[in-house]
Amino acid sequence: MQRSDFHYLLPEHLIAQTPLAERGASRLLALDGASGRCRDAGFAELPDWLRPGDLLVINDTRVIPARLHGTKASGGRVEVLIERVVDARTALAHVRASKSPKPGTLLQLEAGLEVEVLEREGELFRLRFPTGRTVMEWLEVHGHVPLPPYIQRPDAAEDRERYQTLFARVPGAVAAPTAGLHFDAAMLERLAAAGV
Repeated sequence: MQRSDFHYLLPEHLIAQTPLAERGASRLLALDGASGRCRDAGFAELPDWLRPGDLLVINDTRVIPARLHGTKASGGRVEVLIERVVDARTALAHVRASKSPKPGTLLQLEAGLEVEVLEREGELFRLRFPTGRTVMEWLEVHGHVPLPPYIQRPDAAEDRERYQTLFARVPGAVAAPTAGLHFDAAMLERLAAAGV
């Protein structure tokens, strides 16, 4: 198997830019294991293909508003994507700017939030947040939902819930577990009734 086996044409106009009004109304590409044929299906058909005792593994992580925007002291724009919260005041993050910030650089983020670049660790930067709140509290106030890169629009208030699964419990994900976004309460009830 080669990585090139997974290259395919996906026209941009077919990429949804907003979630469907109903989670379970999405389409699904179904593979018939016996014939090897693919067909278009509706996500609502999923329980028809499963048997009692089958197991679905869910990802219960909750997406955090991990994206921050701001400027460097030089005036250049900067985008910060928190990858991992280390402790109450520090986090590891991707920092996108015209030039990588050096240790000691202060990043002026939204609403006066100022974070300090402590050091670079590979592709990530260790950042220190101000006292008074934890990193997670700062993110809840000033952060943006990190939409997938193929979504070409700014995040909106409703994205804080629509890019969560129904089973999201543990904060920490910086990307939505997109396969789980299609499950609604009715689907979960059907699966449970079917013994899945």
